[in-house]
Amino acid sequence: DERAERDAQKTKQAQAVSKEVYDKITKAQEQDDAKDYQGALRALNNLYNPDKLTEYEQANVLNYIGFVYYNMEDVPNAIKTYEKMVAIPSLEPQMGKQTMYTLAQLYTMEENYQKALSTLDRWFLLEPNPAPEPFVLKAQNLYQLQRYKDMIEPIENAMRVARERDKPVKEDWYVLLNFAYFQDENYREVRDIQKILLENWPKKRYWFSLAGAYTELGEDNNLIASYGAAHDQGMLEKESELVTMAQLYMQAEVPYKAATLLEKEMESGRVSKNAKNYRLLSQAWMLSMEDERAVPALKEAARLSDDGELDVRLGNTYLNLGDYDECISAVQSGLRKGGLKNADNAQISLGMCQYNKRRYQAAIEAFRAAAKTPRSRKVSQQWISVIDAEVERNEQIRLAQEAANKKRKEVEARRQKTDRL
Repeated sequence: DERAERDAQKTKQAQAVSKEVYDKITKAQEQDDAKDYQGALRALNNLYNPDKLTEYEQANVLNYIGFVYYNMEDVPNAIKTYEKMVAIPSLEPQMGKQTMYTLAQLYTMEENYQKALSTLDRWFLLEPNPAPEPFVLKAQNLYQLQRYKDMIEPIENAMRVARERDKPVKEDWYVLLNFAYFQDENYREVRDIQKILLENWPKKRYWFSLAGAYTELGEDNNLIASYGAAHDQGMLEKESELVTMAQLYMQAEVPYKAATLLEKEMESGRVSKNAKNYRLLSQAWMLSMEDERAVPALKEAARLSDDGELDVRLGNTYLNLGDYDECISAVQSGLRKGGLKNADNAQISLGMCQYNKRRYQAAIEAFRAAAKTPRSRKVSQQWISVIDAEVERNEQIRLAQEAANKKRKEVEARRQKTDRL
């Protein structure tokens, strides 16, 4: 078919450059090599005369003029020269194709992305077997125009061609493809690309991107595993990263790991010793059933907090530990600070601590204060009834003991009188 097509074409005269033109171009090239760009331009511009040169010679002269402008970093004039060159009707196809690709690159450099794309599309029509790089160049221009979804096909084409030619698929191609899929909210593809990146170019940011994909996909176990892998490799350095790791441990119901992590990093100084972090540390110890170890963190959190919530939580911890004096002190501190979401619950805790210290009147006062809130009224009244019953029982016991003591004294007195007689 190709032979038949060639036979059908008109025979063209072989194109060549005259010796005079060749010598002048060679001299200009030497000036360009010596970085005498102005001299090279003068020589080439003096040589360029469409009335005296064949179209083939014009193309060669313009090609060198564009090259000199490029070396001078004068991209706009390089573009104008190459545009004039590709407009030559009889321009050799191979030269025209190469120049068109050069123009696409120069348009990209000048941030004329739409022109770069249209030129690339023309180039793809001329090139039957493109390499991976032109596909990537197209994707980069689409990125600049925020046509993210359209980026996917050319990047995947670049990867396919590279594999077919046994060439490596580059890291930045995967990064570009990952961005396109992320913008398209295709998190499954994002997840799979991050795995490839981590296998070949393990970096901290890829662990975080993989964790983000797992978050979007609701794959919580994998999210924790990816963050944990980054932590095991010493990649978590910022406070926010370390605190997030602790929160994920708590989410995974391994609060002991969260507590030990926070305690270690707060001591090292990488995690701030502020009320928020102390609160998280205390929660981790409490969820680990380590109430005693939660106390120091709660103390510091309460001391640094402006409201009384943490003081009350500290009081409840002391209540669990049976340290009722400290419980009373902490809850009272919280009530004085104020800002409590559920002051009635604080009063109930205070009442329970007072009750265990057998300070019944103080306990009743606390339960009465709690009963002012409707939701706590029933339980408060139950506690008051228990206290009243216990007070009554204690009173009966006291009276019985007094009667017994009185009876014993009477018996003793009678015995002594009998002994005297």
